[in-house]
Amino acid sequence: MSAPETNLEKQEKNHRPALRGIIVSVGFAAVLLVALLVWLFATGNEPDTPETRIDGRTGGEIGADG
Repeated sequence: MSAPETNLEKQEKNHRPALRGIIVSVGFAAVLLVALLVWLFATGNEPDTPETRIDGRTGGEIGADG
């Protein structure tokens, strides 16, 4: 079935606010995504050096001073 009325200019005019809202929402989501990525890279996730480490060759503990 086809639409009973296909006035494209009128339909475009009627849908303009909704399309603008979608565009603004996608833009806002993109800004939030970029902000999240910047924050993740800025804070980093560098591992802390533990007080004692395990020597891979002997299995013994090594103190923080070596």
